[in-house]
Amino acid sequence: MKYYLIAGERSGDFHAANLMLALQQQDPEAEFRFWGGEQMQAIGGELVHHYQEMAIMGFWEAATSLLKFRGYLKEAQRDLLSWKPDVVILVDYAGFNMRIAKFAKAQGIKTFYYISPKIWAWNQGRVHQVKKVVDRMFVILPFEQEFYQGFDYKVDYIGNPTSDAVAEHPVSADFYQRNHLDPERPIIAVLPGSRKQEIEEMLFEMTAIIPPFLDYQFIVAGVDNLDANYYAHFERNNVRIIFDQTYDLLAHAKAALVTSGTATLETALFDVPQVVCYRTSAVSYAISKAVIKVKFISLVNLIAGREVVKELIQGDFNARNLVMELKKVTADEDFIARQKAGYAEIRAKLGQQRAAEKAAKLMVGYLKG
Repeated sequence: MKYYLIAGERSGDFHAANLMLALQQQDPEAEFRFWGGEQMQAIGGELVHHYQEMAIMGFWEAATSLLKFRGYLKEAQRDLLSWKPDVVILVDYAGFNMRIAKFAKAQGIKTFYYISPKIWAWNQGRVHQVKKVVDRMFVILPFEQEFYQGFDYKVDYIGNPTSDAVAEHPVSADFYQRNHLDPERPIIAVLPGSRKQEIEEMLFEMTAIIPPFLDYQFIVAGVDNLDANYYAHFERNNVRIIFDQTYDLLAHAKAALVTSGTATLETALFDVPQVVCYRTSAVSYAISKAVIKVKFISLVNLIAGREVVKELIQGDFNARNLVMELKKVTADEDFIARQKAGYAEIRAKLGQQRAAEKAAKLMVGYLKG
């Protein structure tokens, strides 16, 4: 069968690649065409556009890029009609993918959504549109199944692929030596995100608080979809950049500063005490404050249903608060113990269900049935 996938971000590329691998196991004749990145390319098939071309952060930034997005949308629609897939599989990235779902449904193409758009956080009324245009929804957060049930929409909870990926990761034994790090000094991991826009908003602030933490080495998780030279002006005394070793970095970290996103959950699953950080443009923040319906922004707190990790958002994301909160997650043993107890609750809720394999088996079954 022919599978057309659209992932608009780095994490989507990772999860879609694992799904493609699982689909190949269920359907040895699977053909892939996709919008995504290097990890999907490594599985095979044809890349239409790299997600980096489409990565925009914030409501205002998306609005000002409207013409660009319309062009990509028209191109995707033409490509779908030309390639004639058996199914289009949409991976998160709601603003773009919901429009594709509507178009595909109108053309009689089956639509599967892998990793639900976060409509439970804002504009919950979009569930009615999801019900009309998405044939099957595959969710990865326990509370999402209950949320959709409240709108009389049956979805498949498949477990969490991030939980699977962390559990299956073989930790590197030579991490310090390979990266020329000091094995005697504990690591503070800095995870600033994977898009230039969010890195520029976050990274200088995250690494400007070194004086109170001279006994630590700050290691920034760089990503190879950005030019290594781009990171050069962030690297300075006591700050190192290492590329595409995020899981090994977390496996060796004492604590972490993390930009809100999937990385907050990854950090929790590695049992690393963390401070969650987030800042965007003033206009985007004002809009998001008006429309977001949930109390938290980090996956850790959303899954737990309470504050497990501190979220420093917008004006609260400053050097003074960063120092205060980082001291807690590096030196306050009671605070660290409470945070790790919260992490244990989250691991129990997520479980280990081999999400990609479960989703692939269901998808192929639905297509054949």
